[in-house]
Amino acid sequence: MAAVYTHRVRYHETDAQGFLFNARYLEVADVAMTEWLRSLGFTYDALVADGLDVSVVTATIHFKSPARFDDVLDADVRCTRVGRSSFVLAVEISRAGDAVATVDLVYVNVDTATATSRPLPEFFTRALVDPRDGPRP
Repeated sequence: MAAVYTHRVRYHETDAQGFLFNARYLEVADVAMTEWLRSLGFTYDALVADGLDVSVVTATIHFKSPARFDDVLDADVRCTRVGRSSFVLAVEISRAGDAVATVDLVYVNVDTATATSRPLPEFFTRALVDPRDGPRP
């Protein structure tokens, strides 16, 4: 599968050791998630209008090899679990095919008026389970 997002590490994203700062991996994963949804045919505004407003409730980063200034990173996204109101994405970040990090993200669909979870829309669940289904018509 082709990467859904490619990111070149910028100087201001590195730490004193010259590595991509740990929190920046979450930024890369967040942009990759947005681009992955776009590749499925979804835009954020349309999803919100259709009852989907997701928030990250858990983020786990598994570091494998440091990324440095000017490295080109590829981020591949796959859905590993779909629940009633939540789903889990695994974002594989690599450099020239070599693993750099995996970011596991748990998202919950939120009703922003009540700040409580609500079920995922069925059209979205279908697309997560089988991305070939794409967005609803």
